[in-house]
Amino acid sequence: MKTWKTIGIVITTALFIFSSVTGAYCERLKDISSIKGVRDNQLVGYGLVVGLGGTGDKKGSMVQSIINMMMKMGISVNQKDIISKNVAAVMVTADLPAFPKIGKKIDANVSAMGDAKSLMGGMLLLTPLVGADGKTYATAQGAVSIGGIYVSKGGSSAQQNFATVGRVPNGASIEKEFGYDIANSEDITLVLRDSDFTTATNIRDAINKHLRGNFASSPDPSSVKVIVPPTYQGNVVELINKLEALDVRVDIPAKIIVNERTGTVVIGESVKLTPVAIAHGDLTIEITQNPQQLTGPQTEINVNADKAALTKISGATLGEIITSLNKLGVTPRDLIAILQSLKSAGALTAQLEIQ
Repeated sequence: MKTWKTIGIVITTALFIFSSVTGAYCERLKDISSIKGVRDNQLVGYGLVVGLGGTGDKKGSMVQSIINMMMKMGISVNQKDIISKNVAAVMVTADLPAFPKIGKKIDANVSAMGDAKSLMGGMLLLTPLVGADGKTYATAQGAVSIGGIYVSKGGSSAQQNFATVGRVPNGASIEKEFGYDIANSEDITLVLRDSDFTTATNIRDAINKHLRGNFASSPDPSSVKVIVPPTYQGNVVELINKLEALDVRVDIPAKIIVNERTGTVVIGESVKLTPVAIAHGDLTIEITQNPQQLTGPQTEINVNADKAALTKISGATLGEIITSLNKLGVTPRDLIAILQSLKSAGALTAQLEIQ
């Protein structure tokens, strides 16, 4: 009985996803594309977290890091004199936003590198953050906030979540600016998040209609180039503001996503079926089309769970087939096998993606 309930929930979930997906719909241009050159950049740095209550690194490069830090401060120490579990060597990362401004604060992420048990209560010392070009763009320092707990006493320990990863909210300060003069650009390029010829063409047409001219072109399925009209020369930011608010028709390819590990099946509405018959174990499925003069071809789906004669039920989509199979208690694994067979037979006009 428990197995039956689990099966029903999984297939019903797949049907709910199917009913909520449309083949084509409208989205704001801002939500399906980005401006070429306007993006975040990753920063990284090596630092020390101090003030830990005995949960820091026991060995490793942390000792040498402490010596280097003390030498920069003009203090000479002997390596043998350094025995501290209150310091942890960490990697510090941050995302530098587009068009950064000096003095702006951003969040910094801190991750332990050695054998530290917890960063709780620690303080990140001043850490330079560099980009891919090796230049310093920000510096980070501040109290580390973690979402985990580590407790140890009398040889026993308890841990909840990860206590060796933390965050310094607004702990990084931008020290270097870069970017390009977008306000005076002669053209801009919109980069689609999902490449598609139809969607790129729809974006081009929507922009030309809004600007009342032939200013946009789509050189490939992943981008649309827009020449800045004379009325927006020197004010490209306003042009981008207007374009991002445009509603564009987004085309979704026929696709079925199958996760064999969880038994999840997601089906797009554009998925079509041609007449076919399938025998899978005790199940027999037959799909036929009857021509109608007034209403066009009518599809019939026949499903039977026994070895008796077929029983006809009406249906025209793959979703209705799954509804019928769900009533018969078909397992997700059987459903996946049936979809694969339909694709192999050429009866399923959709891309089958197995994860």
